[in-house]
Amino acid sequence: MSYEVRELESEDFPKLLFQIEDPPEKLFLAGKLPRPECKFLCVVGSRKNSNYGREVCRKLIEGLRGTNIVVVSGLALGIDSIAHQAALNTGLKTIALPGSGLHPKVMYPRTNLRLAEEIIKNGGALLSEFEEKFKATTWSFPQRNRLMAGMSDAVLIVEAEEKSGTLITARLAMEYNRDVLVVPGDIFSRNSVGSNNLIKDGAIPIFNSEDILKHFGMETSRKNEIRDLSENEKAVIAVLTEPMTKDELIEKTGMEIGKVNILISSMEIKGIIKESYGKIFVNE
Repeated sequence: MSYEVRELESEDFPKLLFQIEDPPEKLFLAGKLPRPECKFLCVVGSRKNSNYGREVCRKLIEGLRGTNIVVVSGLALGIDSIAHQAALNTGLKTIALPGSGLHPKVMYPRTNLRLAEEIIKNGGALLSEFEEKFKATTWSFPQRNRLMAGMSDAVLIVEAEEKSGTLITARLAMEYNRDVLVVPGDIFSRNSVGSNNLIKDGAIPIFNSEDILKHFGMETSRKNEIRDLSENEKAVIAVLTEPMTKDELIEKTGMEIGKVNILISSMEIKGIIKESYGKIFVNE
């Protein structure tokens, strides 16, 4: 796949960039920017993510399905890539800001060129203030981090070591008066030292997708989603008049165990139901 890179007119820049002290003089775009009314969530974290970081990143983004939240990240290996891919899988738009120009020959990292193309193909965008054939350098990454923080309504930190580029993005977000949301991490993991320190310093802890939705004032969206459920999902909701075990749910719906397991997983990701202490219930 080939794509066109063009320079944006200043009036087409993401509006929040005009609020920061050092906005870009130029911006180059491949793809299409989302509508201005969308909410931009910057998702960043460790390049050497743990299994926990990968799964929690996927689950949090999957729980934003059906909203106008746009996932912004840096196309780097690790959490950035996972966030972009989870957005694509969930049907959300995503914007990638590499530390390089946007020409395929200089795209960094090279291993994510196909991911960059998929982002464009699915209605998202690549964005950079660097000239089209600019090659990434050590200083270009922190420089682009200010754009990710500056253009976003909030920044979500999934995993961060004690000293990392992720913390640069978090610090910039605080300077720009953006809310910093943080996934609490394992206290024994090096990947979580920076994240947990941010919470100590006043960042907002995030435990599930609902916390993100509430932050954006979208807490009623889950109730609206019930209208869009499949017939099988509606059947599950219909019998869940009170918390019940999986066996009870299978008996009341008359469905096969395999089908019920798939439905439970899907509906839990969407935030429609929850499972706790062996009981399944509707998430009000």
